[in-house]
Amino acid sequence: MRAAALLRLALAGTRTDTARVLLTGLSAALAALAALAALTVLAIPEPVGDPYAQAEQYGNALLREPGLRGGTAFALLLLVIPVLALAAQCARLGAPARDRRLAALRLAGATPGQVTRLAMLETGVASLLGTLGGLGLYLGARVLLDRPDDRGRLAFPTDVLPWPGPLAAVVLGLPLVAALATALMLRRVTTSPLGVTRRAARERGPGPWAGVVIASGLVAFAAGGRVLLSYDGSSEATVWLLGVLYVGGGLAAMVGVVLGAGWISHTTGRLLHRYARRPAALLAAGRLMADPWAGSRTFAALLAAVIFGAGAAVLRAYFALQDQLAREQNRLSGVDAGGNPFYLATMDLVDLAIAVAVAIAAAGLLVAVVEGIVARRRAYAALVATGVPRATIARSIVWQSTLPAVPAILTALAVGTFLGRALFGDVSRSVTSTEICDASAELCADPVTRQQYTRIVYGPEVRRTADVPLEHLALLGAGALAAVLLTVAVGLLFLRASTAVEELRTT
Repeated sequence: MRAAALLRLALAGTRTDTARVLLTGLSAALAALAALAALTVLAIPEPVGDPYAQAEQYGNALLREPGLRGGTAFALLLLVIPVLALAAQCARLGAPARDRRLAALRLAGATPGQVTRLAMLETGVASLLGTLGGLGLYLGARVLLDRPDDRGRLAFPTDVLPWPGPLAAVVLGLPLVAALATALMLRRVTTSPLGVTRRAARERGPGPWAGVVIASGLVAFAAGGRVLLSYDGSSEATVWLLGVLYVGGGLAAMVGVVLGAGWISHTTGRLLHRYARRPAALLAAGRLMADPWAGSRTFAALLAAVIFGAGAAVLRAYFALQDQLAREQNRLSGVDAGGNPFYLATMDLVDLAIAVAVAIAAAGLLVAVVEGIVARRRAYAALVATGVPRATIARSIVWQSTLPAVPAILTALAVGTFLGRALFGDVSRSVTSTEICDASAELCADPVTRQQYTRIVYGPEVRRTADVPLEHLALLGAGALAAVLLTVAVGLLFLRASTAVEELRTT
């Protein structure tokens, strides 16, 4: 099959296929914008000869101070995770119709390899158009946001560009990764002229082994804290060990929470099937047991955002206690001075990034709910035709979406809190010494007379443990659950059209 024909077939399809391509391109554009923003922060040059010198051309301290740029870039890169999860949900939109189209191509003489390349090309082209669009938006935003303030400082790093190599890697690498991910997802799919089948279908529900993954990650993360306490700064091997324990433990705990959503869904379905008596609950129980891994797919980005949000809440409590102890020490020393509220102001930006991540994850949930309704529209139409009220089907969808979400969100909150406490637990301040001049401003300003009226006041050593931010965690959990309920409510708007009697003719 020639490349032109392959491209034409990849872009052909129904309105659902067009919507899938557009949503995939939009997801790629958002991911490209987040990655390009992170690369721009990292591209800010450091002054020659003084690695601690600040970039005075920026008004934001996150850009001005070299030690904060790495964390800012990392926070921007974290936004790519929910965007990629959104792209994965968009790729499943209209999957049954696409499977039938691929089967028709096999019937027309296409080989399995050509069918796989066709699916890869569809995702790759949509992602490439999206990253190019994201690059265009990024370049346009640089011009629009290049507005210095009265002091000549910039709010954003519009005076620098990422290096050409990483920029090309983002624009071209994201579509390549998306195409390879499509091929990976199709590795267990057999497209024949008679239809599409999936090999090695799961007969038993998932086991609780995800809990072992979570526990292993938490133990490794806590062990990293122990190693850090005994680290004297002289061993490079210890630095690598800390990186492995912290990064590996955190990723293992997060992956365990996401995979554990499958076990939660299956267990919830079994309990609901055993004790429920109403038709809506029984329908939801059947769906949860039939496809328990849908919870891991749909809640992945939301649970990751909740874990980061819980860790950020613990970090905010840590900074608040630091600020409180600094004020107390200054007050005991007789100095009327506050702490350092800079980090608390920085946490406001972190919370904003987490809110954006939750919103993007909610968009992925919406796509998943709509895709589930559209994919099962023939079954739903058959239920309506046999006398099942649409309200019963709507309640079953609500049960199916919210019941696994509650324990999964609670688990994510607990894991994120543990990770945050293991990394930011106790706050300690050593003994401080402050010079106080007990004279008038004129005498204190004179170096000769200042020594006569100066005394040194010592502040005590303080060590405390930050409280668990229960209020912040409750707001985060409630916000995540509200996002789930809102997306389900919006998705139910498509139920009436998908349960029309005409849908019984859908093949």
